[in-house]
Amino acid sequence: MAARLNRHHSEEVRAKIQASVIIDRLQKHISGELEMSATQVAAANSLLDRSVPKLQLIQHVGDEDHPVELNHTVKFVG
Repeated sequence: MAARLNRHHSEEVRAKIQASVIIDRLQKHISGELEMSATQVAAANSLLDRSVPKLQLIQHVGDEDHPVELNHTVKFVG
């Protein structure tokens, strides 16, 4: 069997799968299909904060000389 070219890719895929499982459980909890304690919800949110980047700020700024300028900040937690 050939060696993997990019081992980091496997870790990224594994993290995305784990994040999708957490998101699925939270969606089921919100829709009433799954009961979760407050501690479980807090832990799920904490794990998601570590694996999924959040978009912090998007601001549209314009003036006469430069009609529209897009400024954004992305916070990566982890």
